[in-house]
Amino acid sequence: MLSPIAPFYADRLFKDLNSVTNKKSQQSVHLLDFPHYDESLVDKQLEERMEWAQDISSMILSLRKKAKIRVRQPLSKAIIPADSYTIKQLELVKSLILHETNVKELEFISLQNDFLVKKAKPNFKLLGPKYGKMMKEISNIIQNWDSAMINEIEKNKKATINTSQGDIEISLDEIEIITEDIPGWLVSHENNFTVALDITINDELRQEGIARDFVNRIQNLRKEKNFDVTDKIKVMFYSDDDFVNKSILENYSYVCNEILAEELKNVPLDGLEIDTITVEDDITVLVHIEKF
Repeated sequence: MLSPIAPFYADRLFKDLNSVTNKKSQQSVHLLDFPHYDESLVDKQLEERMEWAQDISSMILSLRKKAKIRVRQPLSKAIIPADSYTIKQLELVKSLILHETNVKELEFISLQNDFLVKKAKPNFKLLGPKYGKMMKEISNIIQNWDSAMINEIEKNKKATINTSQGDIEISLDEIEIITEDIPGWLVSHENNFTVALDITINDELRQEGIARDFVNRIQNLRKEKNFDVTDKIKVMFYSDDDFVNKSILENYSYVCNEILAEELKNVPLDGLEIDTITVEDDITVLVHIEKF
């Protein structure tokens, strides 16, 4: 399917793969018949959970942006209320979500919980033109719904309201669902998912975030100095901020493994060639790196 769009790349990819598998006798992908759609090979549940993983990852990253927390800064936990089927599906893509969002733990809780408080209000732009003078009564009914009622409506995509003028049916898009924020957490509600993100950063998390920044900056320096990707290096660094020095040393093994450092020392850099990097909120670190 790629060959009409990127013919040379597709042909090279085909040849490389076929040289290992020997599945095809043809010498070029362009000599093969175009593949036929086989519905039996479509895994609907896989497609569903991958779409959910993308939605949830996007929501968490949006909450990070709202809180102005960079992605390299690890966070401790996100919580998602869900039913048993959804939890089972999300468990299969849990590691993907955690890796994409740099969150250490993803906890699933029942839809019927006391942790997250949902409220609903009418979408006046959609309901107003339809029901006019009835809107005050409809609004009061919707705003008095409890979390259980809201969860049921999210599941069924619609609700029936008993008014003084008779029963009316409204759809989910005619209702705005809001989840109250919790101290130390940010909450988002989109695409029938609610995500609560713990934005509290303790010293351990902050240290890990600084170490990740340090690794990123050293990797950039390696490229600037035209080091080979396999070159082992020695790194010396110094910062006036003792917490930064401690953060890098507390994550010694992680930092060394990522940057291929045989030595990592926190020492004064007098008389050495120095590069200046920044970590976290523009905290300066002086570094000297050389091949081992």
